[in-house]
Amino acid sequence: MKNKFNKQQWSWIFYDWANSGYGIIITTAVLPVYFKAVAQSSGVSAANSTAYWGYANSFGTLIVSLLAPVLGALADYRGFKKKMLNFFTWVGIITTLGLSFIPTSQWRWLLAVYILSIIGYSAANLFYDSFLTDVAPDNDMDALSSYGYGFGYLGGVMAFILFLILQLTKGFGQLSSFGVARWSFALAAVWWLIFYAPLLKNVQQVYAIEPDRHPVRDSFKRVWETLKHIRQYKEVAWFLIAYFFYIDGVDTIFTMATSIGMDIGITTTTLMIVLLVVQLIAFPFSLLYSWLANKTSTRVGILTGIIIYLFICLYALKLNTTADFWFLAVLIGTSQGGIQALSRSYFGKLIPKESGSEFFGFYNILGKFSAVLGPVIVSVVTQITGRSTIGAASLSILFVIGLVIFLYLPKLIRQKN
Repeated sequence: MKNKFNKQQWSWIFYDWANSGYGIIITTAVLPVYFKAVAQSSGVSAANSTAYWGYANSFGTLIVSLLAPVLGALADYRGFKKKMLNFFTWVGIITTLGLSFIPTSQWRWLLAVYILSIIGYSAANLFYDSFLTDVAPDNDMDALSSYGYGFGYLGGVMAFILFLILQLTKGFGQLSSFGVARWSFALAAVWWLIFYAPLLKNVQQVYAIEPDRHPVRDSFKRVWETLKHIRQYKEVAWFLIAYFFYIDGVDTIFTMATSIGMDIGITTTTLMIVLLVVQLIAFPFSLLYSWLANKTSTRVGILTGIIIYLFICLYALKLNTTADFWFLAVLIGTSQGGIQALSRSYFGKLIPKESGSEFFGFYNILGKFSAVLGPVIVSVVTQITGRSTIGAASLSILFVIGLVIFLYLPKLIRQKN
């Protein structure tokens, strides 16, 4: 495993650290709890508030999913990738900060601004992911991608500890619980801004297509040509289909875990502690997945993650106690970063480098569009059954489909070779 990175590679890694405050505070820990409290104080039931949270996540990612291939194709032109990363990063930072200013009575506006922040966060990640091919050769991608996710989780821990200090001291005696939550949204925005600076300064686009007079129009043409000639990239296409299904389950469990925990009676304080522990576990295990890929193969690492997540979904059927929730949270911590990191590097090795952003556009459209499907599945099943644990268990079908397709994928790669 490579453990010595250059300045450009460390700067790339620290973007994962930068937006980790958004991931832990906005997506996972604080905003979901805050939203449920605000919504329920306005008369929204627990089940419906969970469902609305799922629908908001689905809608935000749907927008990015529809735009991702064209945005990626446009970013492949020389000089475009960093500009687009910068634009969507600022969209994410500003809207995240904006969450702090929405009155507690306006739960619908809270969801609307959250959706805009999802668009900024998700679209920026498209370009960040595609920079992997610019900063690392194929033999370093597993390690670099894993370190990105690993340090992202560590950064999330640091940001979360700052939030916990505010929470435990009630803003040093100056804030209500709602006030603490709103200040934490500002913390996530500032954290993102500060640690984005190294990438902005040090990372440059290496692989590119020379721009022409009509880059937007020609980006649409390139996407269409790639779709028409996808047979040339059969192994890429089948991997994306497998990825679509299994990453759907991974993302959905990540975004819905807090709401599900609250539905089975986990206290807010316990949820905060569990989420902190998950982040701490995820850091070393992300690096462990890199070690596993180095000792065996990237494929074995991904298969390991899929199987663990399938077990998590099935175990959710008996999720009744705090101890059950702790057990599943620890399992999620062991594999969440690893499966995402190795999927990113596996894909990076398959694609042509000069069209990296375009192909990562397809990677993101399937990754993000799958995140439209998963929360809807959980939300619908939860509303039908009245039990969010059954909704979580229903995600097992996605891991089964992804596993079967991914097992078939090596045959396609051997045929190519």
